[in-house]
Amino acid sequence: MNTPHPTSSLPIWLIVVAAVAAAIGLWLGQRLFSAAQPPRLDNAVLYPAPRTIPEFHLTRADGRPLTLADWRGRWTVVYFGYTSCPDVCPTTLATFKQAWKDLAARKLAGRIRFDFISVDPQRDTPEVLHKYVSYFDPDFVAATGPDSELTPLTRAMGLMYSRSTDANGTISVEHSGAAVIVDPQAREAGILRPPFAAKAIASDLVTLAASR
Repeated sequence: MNTPHPTSSLPIWLIVVAAVAAAIGLWLGQRLFSAAQPPRLDNAVLYPAPRTIPEFHLTRADGRPLTLADWRGRWTVVYFGYTSCPDVCPTTLATFKQAWKDLAARKLAGRIRFDFISVDPQRDTPEVLHKYVSYFDPDFVAATGPDSELTPLTRAMGLMYSRSTDANGTISVEHSGAAVIVDPQAREAGILRPPFAAKAIASDLVTLAASR
């Protein structure tokens, strides 16, 4: 006589619940893993962790103040230069102009901004700054301030500048060529390194705008 072996089986509903839980766990794991990966960028380099930017107070070309609070709520590309720059600054801003046209066409004008900060405040008056940046694009923000504001700001962002005057009174200015990327929390997220390419910059900023 054959004795039947007892069998055990889980209720169908418990199997379904376990399967759903496993699927949700897999989905969440993929989301978390994806979030931990930095976005793929062409021209921009992001830091492993955003860097704090100290408070500052500059004056915009329109007379209004430019402070750290103005860098919150959007991605901002900040470039330090001066209007008398013979080559690097105008070339850089011309490239930013092309990138800005691409971004505006994508309806991202409200989520990204370009700021030009002069490290030659004696010559770059508000009127000079306004005329200079407007030549490239009236949406660009221009500002400057005293060395007491500019020096700690540039140093904190890993940049440098210097001015010297020769015996004939000619002023020479040296400055870093990189542009800083500020995230919507007003932190230094990374940099754009030359040589700049408008298409790559626009593509990177589209990616960053979509990431947060």
